[in-house]
Amino acid sequence: MLSTEHYPGMRERKKHELADTAQQIVGGFLLAGPFVVTQEVWMLAQNMTIFHSLFLVGIIMSIGYGGLYGADNDRDPRTEAAFFGIPVRFVSVVLVAFGSVAILAFAVTAPNQFLSDLPPADRLAVTFRAISVGSLFSMVGAVTTDSIF
Repeated sequence: MLSTEHYPGMRERKKHELADTAQQIVGGFLLAGPFVVTQEVWMLAQNMTIFHSLFLVGIIMSIGYGGLYGADNDRDPRTEAAFFGIPVRFVSVVLVAFGSVAILAFAVTAPNQFLSDLPPADRLAVTFRAISVGSLFSMVGAVTTDSIF
């Protein structure tokens, strides 16, 4: 293992704790709930194209990264634990943002409620798009709680 005493320019990486992910989960679920059960979100998702979805995912990633590392001057992505060069904290917040919306959507049977008239393949595609819409707000909640606590 490399140590900072042998390599003065190298910084010790900060570990990502389970408590950090727990805080993200609280914020992610808190803001995801209202958007999962709102019919307008599912209607928006039906009208979205793959371009809209990819654009939205880019916005979500930007909010996540900017919220974690741009808004908090004390946090440096180069000093945090990384997974293939990507900070574990960022990976965690992305998984929480998308995962919390997906879990809630299926737990409350939202796809069946709002998309029952669609064939299964279309229902699945629209569900993924609706998850991306809800994840925008879930990301804000997850990043906020991570940064506050």
